[in-house]
Amino acid sequence: MKCIKIVTFLFLMCSITVSSENIPVHKTIDKIVIDGNLLDWKTPFIEPLVIHNSGNKATQNTMVSLSWNDDNLYIAYNSVDSKIIGSNQQKDSPIFNTDDLVEIFIDADGDGRNYVEIGVNAFSTNYDMLLKCISPDCGGWKTSMAFDIEGLEAVSKITTEGFSTEIKIPFSSLEKIQNGNFKRPITGTKWKGNAFRIDYGNTTEYLALQPYKSMKFGFHQPQEFGVFEFVE
Repeated sequence: MKCIKIVTFLFLMCSITVSSENIPVHKTIDKIVIDGNLLDWKTPFIEPLVIHNSGNKATQNTMVSLSWNDDNLYIAYNSVDSKIIGSNQQKDSPIFNTDDLVEIFIDADGDGRNYVEIGVNAFSTNYDMLLKCISPDCGGWKTSMAFDIEGLEAVSKITTEGFSTEIKIPFSSLEKIQNGNFKRPITGTKWKGNAFRIDYGNTTEYLALQPYKSMKFGFHQPQEFGVFEFVE
């Protein structure tokens, strides 16, 4: 228990504040093992996620950190959760309707026409989904759970304060998205994207790293995503 409190304190001390719509993705030379254990995670954590449609402080903190190397994008979450809701289910189950989970949304070319959504619950059940715009102003989306990210790794670990999650996304798998216009990032590359959490605890809350100014289309509005900037 004492160790977990120390780790949480270090997350807060090592976290960084990002300017609006500018989310740094730090390059790493470290070998990252996807096991849900954040004790060896060295990239700074960003300020806590907030209520997705107001920017207000969440009831329970969620910290996120992003890093990359030449082959993969890595995302880590530290989620405080006093009442974990969910269970171990089959891959691609619609856990966003029932379970506490963290999510990452990626629109690599930033055109707002298609993007990838990945969600992971506290029990390591995950889904990967491709969303394609099917209306002129993108008020309608076609979703496909048949889409699979080859080499995706996603593991959560339940802790005394909640749960932590690590995700690995191979760039090679994103290159296969039809009409995705994906290009492997280099230093300075910018993608549109956002990080989320759904907390079905005592009070249901929908959290985001970059809150939305408008809720016209709910979560499905990549025009309001933040910017993932790949930095050294």
